[in-house]
Amino acid sequence: MNPKSSHPALQPKNDSALTRESWKIFQIMAEFVEGFERLAEIRPSVSIFGSARFPPDHPWYRLAESVARRLSDAGFSVVSGGGPGVMEAANKGAYAGRSPSVGLNISLPHEQENNPYQDLSLDFRHFFSRKVMFVKYASAYVVLPGGFGTLDELAEILTLVQTGKSRRIPIILVGSGFWKGLLEWFAGTLVQEGTIDREDLDLMQVVDNPREVVDAIFDYYETRDFEPSAEEREKLLQL
Repeated sequence: MNPKSSHPALQPKNDSALTRESWKIFQIMAEFVEGFERLAEIRPSVSIFGSARFPPDHPWYRLAESVARRLSDAGFSVVSGGGPGVMEAANKGAYAGRSPSVGLNISLPHEQENNPYQDLSLDFRHFFSRKVMFVKYASAYVVLPGGFGTLDELAEILTLVQTGKSRRIPIILVGSGFWKGLLEWFAGTLVQEGTIDREDLDLMQVVDNPREVVDAIFDYYETRDFEPSAEEREKLLQL
């Protein structure tokens, strides 16, 4: 007999908290189903990330708006987190362009208020289901300066591509001055310690203006289609 079998943590529980958690799976399923159904037709799309804290007169806000407008006019749906700051700028630029502006909104105790520049708006309670939607239909990731949330999204896509759980797509960092220190740390510490390969640094590229963002995406897809291949679709099914 396992001596731990009588430990309280291993005993079955039947209380209201457990019942509530068990039923929560249906709420999570609903978020995935709605996301899959409503986002399946937005391809090709680009997911844009950046700080929620930049006001409309901030240079990074204005740059994000210009990037999104150029992408929208080039035929890309633009997907953002639906909130203020860079997210609002991305939706605003796309809203003024010819392709859909998409907001994946989430309820937060602070900072998150849905911006009004969304042709298609979805609401999430769970970060993990929302993050799947950012990846699943994206032809590229564009990452502007931001904080922990932005770094989380950057690390997420890098991990998925690095480990082969998602297809390779352009991952574009906007603002060479902002990202310089992080990239130097990647090269000088992570590569040197062997926690990543030097080739992993090639998953990202750094640009400084809207034209370079669009050019980088079209350059990547010059010899292939925006739509995932059969093999890539299989990967995306396993996200």
